[in-house]
Amino acid sequence: MIQSRPRAAATYGAAFAAALVVLTGCSSAASGLHSMSATGASTPAPSPDPLAWSACGKNLECATIKVPQEYTDPEGAQIPLAVMRHRATDPGHRIGSLIFNPGGPGVSATETLRNLPKTAGTPGAFSPAVLAAFDIVAMDPRGVGESQAVHCLTDEQRAEAAGTDFDPAIPGGKPLPQLLADAATFTDGCAKHQSKKFLASLSTDNVARDIDQVRSALGEAKLTYYGLSYGTVVGPMYATLFPHRVRQMVLDAPVDTNQWFGNPLPFQNDVAVASERTLDAWFTTCRTEGTTVCPFGAGDPQAAFDTLIDTLEAKPLKIAPAEGAAQGGELDGAMALEATRALAGDQNTWPLLTSALLAAQKGNGAPLYTLWSSVTVSPFPVPTAMFETHTAVRCADWNTPSGIAAHKTAATKAVTEAKRIGPRAAYSALNCARWPAPNRDRVDKPLTGAGAPPALVVGGRLDPVTPHHWAETMTRTLDSAVLLTREGVGHGSYGINTCVGKAVDAALLHGTRPADGTVCKTDAPATTRPLFPAKR
Repeated sequence: MIQSRPRAAATYGAAFAAALVVLTGCSSAASGLHSMSATGASTPAPSPDPLAWSACGKNLECATIKVPQEYTDPEGAQIPLAVMRHRATDPGHRIGSLIFNPGGPGVSATETLRNLPKTAGTPGAFSPAVLAAFDIVAMDPRGVGESQAVHCLTDEQRAEAAGTDFDPAIPGGKPLPQLLADAATFTDGCAKHQSKKFLASLSTDNVARDIDQVRSALGEAKLTYYGLSYGTVVGPMYATLFPHRVRQMVLDAPVDTNQWFGNPLPFQNDVAVASERTLDAWFTTCRTEGTTVCPFGAGDPQAAFDTLIDTLEAKPLKIAPAEGAAQGGELDGAMALEATRALAGDQNTWPLLTSALLAAQKGNGAPLYTLWSSVTVSPFPVPTAMFETHTAVRCADWNTPSGIAAHKTAATKAVTEAKRIGPRAAYSALNCARWPAPNRDRVDKPLTGAGAPPALVVGGRLDPVTPHHWAETMTRTLDSAVLLTREGVGHGSYGINTCVGKAVDAALLHGTRPADGTVCKTDAPATTRPLFPAKR
């Protein structure tokens, strides 16, 4: 990660609708570009040909760009990257191209761009003013989406992993020997199905160099950039390697890049604690609002939740197939905990969480099961193809301890500091500990962006994936930046908060930023009131 993230309310899409059904019952750039190696030495990079665009949707154009697999060998192997753009809706007042990265790593930027018009009101949804002034450009990073997505498991292995019975009380969900065996299967699969040289090339510094190749092919002297979550690792990397190519930059839900390129075990612990805090916020709000508003737990939602998880783990609920909903199966405690973790991380989905928990208490596990099936992005291991790409990118970047003792210590710490979510985080870096394609020339120096314009850093007060202190650290690490804080619970702020929206638009369009330390209040107070009155 960072990091993958739980889906925001509007992006659960069909899963939300299905859950409701079961609840209710019904100019040319200069040639000879240079990129910087880890040692600071410059290496000539080829000047790409202009992009050959073809229509691929309403106001959308698609193209492919070939870039060096390794910039230390610019004339060597080339890899194709998928690029998409949404043309500025007011060409007469066009400012330029805006590159965005929606995070993950592992989230397809092109797919996100294609779906943005359908997901207004979710993090990263651009305002009409921004859409009018910029060509919004999405590049699937190497190893992601349509840019040769990494696959390490066969369909059968992935299906088998998806059917695994996890125990929420055990760090990592399984006994350690099984976790080690799973890591061996995963990494052996990566080595078998992927080129090790390709895997080693997936680092963020190469993604930043790829973006500069796209900039050149677009004929732009400078780029405007918006990054969300892991996109806030890519942005500072680009600003550090190519500071004079940055026009403006906004970094939303920022990652602590010092931790990202350092030891990932404390990093993962921070994520677990952040997620636990958002669940605690739901508990506190439910208790404070009282049983008339939040009947779950009859005044003690924490105890009721723990009892529900234990009960479901001991005796899972049978889920019958339902039209428009997930396939039938069973809802156990681990699945209920994962769905709750995702929903608690966005205060807009709290009413749905309350409704689903109440239903499960009454023996109807379909809402939670349907929502669990939609959680395809997570900061912790989930058996999906997206997790394979997520893991490959972070392993190329991370400096992961290889000794199991460090992972045991980190697991103990996570479970101690985040008793419900900590077990989910435990041992989640084992794949990187035995990664078969070490990246020996990654850039891991502080990403200061020295020489680039001041960046706008936007951090949520209670972010379930990127805690607020990471935003504070990024603001200090960058040579020039201002911090804007959004109150409330949620991952990502632009597109879901009016105050943040105005500030981000001003930064992107005009290069003006709020005073450092400005705070935006939530548009609406958080509530745990269920979507439907509880049946008595």
